[in-house]
Amino acid sequence: MWWSDDWMMPMMFFGPALMILFVIGCFAALFYVVRGAIGARSRGPDALEILKQRYARGEIAQAEYEERRRLLGA
Repeated sequence: MWWSDDWMMPMMFFGPALMILFVIGCFAALFYVVRGAIGARSRGPDALEILKQRYARGEIAQAEYEERRRLLGA
């Protein structure tokens, strides 16, 4: 009853298909982890934040700050 030739045929394709899906999933997870680590490391402060810091340190006057802030669209 259990040793029928028709019973094993679907399982012969199911195992390798799962293994291929597992390997693809591992590569996808690795890709997203590496991409996230690189993206988090390469991001710096945005232009408006730098402008605010320069104004706070007194490097630029209020008129220049307002003009540049207007140009940045904030």
